[in-house]
Amino acid sequence: MTAKIWFFGTGCFAARCLEEIASKCRPQLVVTAPPSVAGRGLKTRSTPVEEVALKLELPLRQSAAVNRDADLIRLYGSEKPELILVIDFGQKVGEPWLNGPRCGCINIHPSLLPRYRGAAPVQRALMNGETETGVSLFRLVEKMDAGPVWLQGRCAIGPEENAGELLGRMAVAGARLFTENVASLLNETAALTPQDEALATVAAKIDKSEARLDLALGARKLHDLVRGLCPAPGAYVTFRGRRVKILKTRVAPHPAAGSGKLFAAGGRLFLGTPQGALELLTVQPEGKRPMAAGDWAKGLRLEKDEKLDA
Repeated sequence: MTAKIWFFGTGCFAARCLEEIASKCRPQLVVTAPPSVAGRGLKTRSTPVEEVALKLELPLRQSAAVNRDADLIRLYGSEKPELILVIDFGQKVGEPWLNGPRCGCINIHPSLLPRYRGAAPVQRALMNGETETGVSLFRLVEKMDAGPVWLQGRCAIGPEENAGELLGRMAVAGARLFTENVASLLNETAALTPQDEALATVAAKIDKSEARLDLALGARKLHDLVRGLCPAPGAYVTFRGRRVKILKTRVAPHPAAGSGKLFAAGGRLFLGTPQGALELLTVQPEGKRPMAAGDWAKGLRLEKDEKLDA
């Protein structure tokens, strides 16, 4: 399809959407944030969207503040894109972008709006134990994630699925909804439905303090927290004074075995909770790579009734 479409995006979700969209509807310009400085060596790191744009040989610009970027605004005035996709961008988009393009700015959001507005909709849905979520395509307005909805698609959540896996699936689903229906936006036959503010909920950004698991919680709740916090920031516990990330778990058919108690059985490792037991499948001890929890347990020489640190 030949259409004047720009793409604003930064993170992994946006990058996966861009890969899928570009194969059917190639953006005329991709705008992303400048490289960040990270790691012990203070190396510059390009955004995931920049990496995809370069791989696909898409026209690319970097902008730290699109609302004040005079060169980008001038380019917009001369090119006049009909539509701008704004996905996982990390910047609040204002004018001239919101109302400048003929078809406005469209966002792909990984929740069934108006539920789970905000920065962490997939993570919060998993942490809350939801069994279904979805993806929403809507037109941006000044208020965050509050614009009229164009399209939605529902998505069942697998019992072992984590946030990274679910986000990947939803990026593909949302991108395909866009490419299969963008013609209705461009020819102005699309119907957009206002959101019901009374049903709105907020999915706040994950704070690092939430990553430490509360050993007073039951197995099911802990399992949902581990899924929602994987891959980042990663749920963790402390054991013998060192941090251990818990990357994958399964609710186990064991009776409660004392909150925080670690016990091995049949080459597998379990954590006791007030409500059942949690099987630890993949862990990452401090300073080491992820490993099977059973292998980690073999080197621990667990003492009888030994518990995680409080």
